[in-house]
Amino acid sequence: MDKKKKEYLKEKIIKDIEQLIHDIEDLKEKTKPIPPENSLGRLTRLEAMGEKSVNEAMLKNSEIRLKKLLFVKDRVNENNFGYCNICDEQINYERLKILPESTICIECANEIE
Repeated sequence: MDKKKKEYLKEKIIKDIEQLIHDIEDLKEKTKPIPPENSLGRLTRLEAMGEKSVNEAMLKNSEIRLKKLLFVKDRVNENNFGYCNICDEQINYERLKILPESTICIECANEIE
């Protein structure tokens, strides 16, 4: 992979990290416990609890992705960046543009699933 592509990916990783940090802060606010003294109707309370569950799942996934991006950010300039950890083939650049934290190629990912 050439230097220009690596620079693009590094910038994307940094932007994604910044966005995820912001998103995580928002999600932490949305996942705070719903106090029972709030005068919500029964259905509204159930909807709020359902929304809280969705936000908790999004928070967990965002935190996992943030850890992966922080890990890969330091590896962008290494020679083995962009190569599959399983088959050692180069990961498609288009895949890395979408998921720069990818450490395996699409073929190996499909075999795992």
